[in-house]
Amino acid sequence: MSRDLRPPVDILHYEIVQEQASALGRMGRTLEQALARLREFDAAHETSESSSETPAAMQPARRKLVMEAGQALWMFVVQREATGLRDSRHIMRTYDVPAEVQRCMGLAPPPSKPASK
Repeated sequence: MSRDLRPPVDILHYEIVQEQASALGRMGRTLEQALARLREFDAAHETSESSSETPAAMQPARRKLVMEAGQALWMFVVQREATGLRDSRHIMRTYDVPAEVQRCMGLAPPPSKPASK
């Protein structure tokens, strides 16, 4: 049985870096999925080629998807910054994040209303 001769601090650092990379991967996939759901919604509810406006009845559902994507973006940016990756412009370009999603990044969702009795 071979023994790891590295100092314990090096072993710990290696484990921390592995976990950071894993968390970044999870957050990146979550963002990709949220953006894909928003794009799929937009494609499915486009009324005509000349109008990209969402029908009024569908706006709450779309707003929810935008907020979810904004939350996923926020979590990814925070995770990146925690690892020392401070420039988020790369994320916005690479993931083609819409401006409206960027604007709601980090916003807290509205409080849910208690059910009436």
